[in-house]
Amino acid sequence: MRIRSIRDAAAAVRGRRLDLGLSQAELAKRTGVSRKWIYEFEAGKTTAEFGLALRVLEELGLVLTLGEDSNAEPQPVPDRGAFSVLPGGAFDLRGTGGGSPLEIGAQAAAEVNQG
Repeated sequence: MRIRSIRDAAAAVRGRRLDLGLSQAELAKRTGVSRKWIYEFEAGKTTAEFGLALRVLEELGLVLTLGEDSNAEPQPVPDRGAFSVLPGGAFDLRGTGGGSPLEIGAQAAAEVNQG
């Protein structure tokens, strides 16, 4: 799955939540965040706290794995706050001052792609 923006990632989270039959309020309660935070994250809020996002991903059964993609071609630096996803679901954060790519677990990516 290619994710080119926070909105793409947010749509994947929303799709997984709906696939699991959870409301925003239920997910918020399970993860210890407000329903408003879930709503704003799913709307693509660019300033969502990474730790809270990880908590939501974990509750939804989505997995992030750190790794390097040796086949990645250098890309132009994207606009501030943008990122791209490399083949296999790795997030390329190098253009935003980040470090290693993040890879979405294969099972979670497959489930999101079906939605």
